[in-house]
Order: sequence, then C-alpha cells, then structure tokens
Amino acid sequence: MNIRGILLVLGMLYFYTAGAQQSREPEMIFVEGGSFTMGNPNGDMDEKPAHKVTLSDFYISKFEVTVAQYRMFCEDTERPFPAAPPSTPDPRTGEDWYYEHDNVEKWVWKDDFPVVNVSWNDAMEYCKWLSDYTGRKYRLPSEAEWEYAARGGDKSKGYSYSGSNNPFDVAWFDESTSESGLRKVGTLKPNELGIYDMSGNASEWCLDFYDMKYYGKSASKNPKGPTEGQFKVIRGGAWYFVSDMAELTTRDGPRPSTANWYYGFRVVIAD
Repeated sequence: MNIRGILLVLGMLYFYTAGAQQSREPEMIFVEGGSFTMGNPNGDMDEKPAHKVTLSDFYISKFEVTVAQYRMFCEDTERPFPAAPPSTPDPRTGEDWYYEHDNVEKWVWKDDFPVVNVSWNDAMEYCKWLSDYTGRKYRLPSEAEWEYAARGGDKSKGYSYSGSNNPFDVAWFDESTSESGLRKVGTLKPNELGIYDMSGNASEWCLDFYDMKYYGKSASKNPKGPTEGQFKVIRGGAWYFVSDMAELTTRDGPRPSTANWYYGFRVVIAD
C-alpha cells in the first residue's frame, strides 16, 4: 500500500473512532452569558415577579438527550432501561394509559427520539456518568440557564415560545401531535441560538428545587434556586400538554423520583 493509501486508512480510522467517541456525547451549543428578565408579570403566581438575572457563559445540549445516548449510559452502568408503557391510569382522564395510547409502541424507544420516563434522580446519574466518561463537567441546567437559553440568550427576539410566537413552528404539543406521542429531536425549527425542542416534545428537568415563591427572593447573578425542598423544577411543556405549558416562563415542580411519558432532559457544561 502506498503512503496515500496508508494515510487514507488512518484518516478513516481516526474519524470512525472520533465518531464513536462523540456518539456518546450530546452536541453542545455555546451560550454567551448576559442579563435578561426572567419570569412573566402576566403569568401564573410562580412566574412572578419578573426579575433581572445575569448569567455566566455555559454550553447547553442542542437536542434533548436521546434514547440512544441514554441507552449507552444504562448499558455501561448495568442499569435497567426505562420501563415499557405503564398500566397506570392517565392523569387527566383516569383511563388506562396503555389502551388510550395504544400507539405508544410506534414512537417509544426510537434512537433519535428524546428519552422519557426518567426521573430527576435518573437524569442526575446520567450527568455523573457522562462527566466521568468524558472528563468534562456535565450537569442539568439551572432554571435560569434553561430559560435564558430557551429565550435565545443574547440573540433573543422576545418570542413567547423557544424560537417563535407560533407554537406550531417549534413545539410538539397536544394539538400538533393529537396526543400521539414524541417526535424525533430537531424536526421543527430551532430557536435563535440553534437549540431545538425547548418548547414541547419532552418536558425537561432542571437542577433547582422548585419553590413557587422563589422569584421574590432569587439571587440576581447565577441563581441556583432554593437550597432545599421536596420538588424539582421541570420546564418546556410536552407533547401531552396544551401549548400554554410550552411557553418560555411556565414552571412545574414534580417530585425528583417521578418519571412518566413526558419527562426528559438536556444537559449543560458550566463551571
């Protein structure tokens, strides 16, 4: 084999190895720090008061953590993969979930779909595994980081949803999915920073404890949320909910052990 052929083979091996390495890691988007008004003076009580927050630079994943990425974590740590469709009652109708959503097998556990049915505790374990594997410090976004990134950071155009005032442009929610489930990540339009699905698709866990009155006492620089609590923040709405739940400032606070068919997450790298 001549030198050109050897270099070609070595190059192919390099890119194959690099691709295998990168396949474990979410693609990240740089978010330049800055100041913004967090919350909504016209929103629900837990979205008030609107207040100024200043954040340092960070990176956030371009997409929600996918089934394929989460499966690698489960295989490496010998953890069970999230369970099959539950037979528990639907929270809104009281009917059996499996039979109401008998098409769940058509979308669940596809490699390029968001992983769901993961708790906050599960997401934290994933971040620890990814940090140990890569040597980089991955974690869940703080609630302030999540909202700033969803708004488009320093490129924000002031939209109500992440990337548009029209939820159909950027969000999978109950009217755009007919409650038929998740969609492949990155299918709709990105926001101003090139981030996908921060409105709709899967709801996303944040690092912070949830306190509906926290905004009245929040730190103004790099806030990390309350120091204690029983619940954790989740953001962004989901395929199962109306469009209002996908608005940028809407908040909720499930227990960290809760997992269901619309809870997923994305990650950040930050100091």
